[in-house]
Amino acid sequence: MNNLFFRSARRVIKGAASLMPDDLYLALSHRRRIGRFPNMKHPTAFNEMILMRCLHPDPRWSSLTDKLRVREYVRERIGEKHLIPLLAAPDVFTEEVFDSLPSSFVMKANHGSNFVEVVWDKSKRSFGELRRLADRWLSIDYYRVAREQHYKGIQPRIFFETLLLDRSGTVPADYKMHMFGHGPDGPIIYTGIISDRFGKPCADVYDPRWNRLELAWGDYARSERAVARPSNWDELSNVAMLLADGLGYVRVDLYAHDGQIFFGELTFTPGGGTMPYTPDHCDYEWGSILKNANYSVA
Repeated sequence: MNNLFFRSARRVIKGAASLMPDDLYLALSHRRRIGRFPNMKHPTAFNEMILMRCLHPDPRWSSLTDKLRVREYVRERIGEKHLIPLLAAPDVFTEEVFDSLPSSFVMKANHGSNFVEVVWDKSKRSFGELRRLADRWLSIDYYRVAREQHYKGIQPRIFFETLLLDRSGTVPADYKMHMFGHGPDGPIIYTGIISDRFGKPCADVYDPRWNRLELAWGDYARSERAVARPSNWDELSNVAMLLADGLGYVRVDLYAHDGQIFFGELTFTPGGGTMPYTPDHCDYEWGSILKNANYSVA
């Protein structure tokens, strides 16, 4: 009886949440995840400013957030060599498409976050299994999940990319580069690094001078020790700046893979404005950086 009651209560709560206006839904999500209600009239914290971006997106963000459509933007800005090779982007995922794929690959959806499935060995997976996962992803209206309004205009699609592996056989670290414009000493880039994403993921954040911050973000653990700035940092940061140019604040995700740099995605509302930063004062410090950001190089 108790289990039935709680299942029914959860359905009622979920149904009520789906009817909430976006601003109320985001405010309550912020409170649940971060522990305080956001100031949405006069935002000062980074997450509060991101919430306002969710509610009032730039019209360009929809196509640049679409993980398939953005490839043309990347191609024009930095060239084809920085795109992870696309294996297939079918209108319908069929068994023939599955059979044509190599022994390892990555399946993704273009219309939201965390739609990623690494297939290490196709012989150990079935078409039916992946088709069911793909269908589940395609059924999700990501705007309704996160209330980030620029996701409204994205037509869901499944696509397949080459699996990038480093020399140790693991997926290379993900560089999440927060582009805050320019300062007197050069570009203001705060870089989050997620390592061992599909094993025991850790996340660390480095300031523009590559000092590791005493900052934990989301549910990620921090690494035991800091890592050196990448040897190709100048190229990495230049690629990120070329992609960010003219867009204001944006998070540019890149992979540094065996001397090559590959594009991941562009994110304009990281964490949907509900990403915990520990200690909490970092949320306000990043808010100040974003508020005072200068994107003109003149």
